[in-house]
Amino acid sequence: MIVRPSQQWREAVADESRRLADGSLASGDAFMARLYPTAKIEETDAVLAGFAERLLALSDLTDAAVLALVEATVLSLNDVNRRLGSVYETSEREELAYYLIEALEDHGADVTALMARRGQERYELTDEWRDW
Repeated sequence: MIVRPSQQWREAVADESRRLADGSLASGDAFMARLYPTAKIEETDAVLAGFAERLLALSDLTDAAVLALVEATVLSLNDVNRRLGSVYETSEREELAYYLIEALEDHGADVTALMARRGQERYELTDEWRDW
């Protein structure tokens, strides 16, 4: 099962909180809660959960169906990013795009072939719609 980036972020914040509480991390070295505020985690997770639900319901993995799902998801992530003030850093943008690709491939889509038919590379899947 592919783990959503938002889940990884939530776990990183929780781990840091535990380490602060047990004294194994100095407060000056803590940054996860600032990097991954609750609103960012929750709103991103809601978008990715919706993507996963729609992906599971997708029985036809045509290029058009896959691209429509990716477009809707990326536009929703754009909205989160805009409302929360450009919250996605470079590594997070890569994590989000990679999650979409991996989830699609895990479901049986051939993202490499799909993107080749468009004259693009696999990693460019989200580029057409992405503002983050």
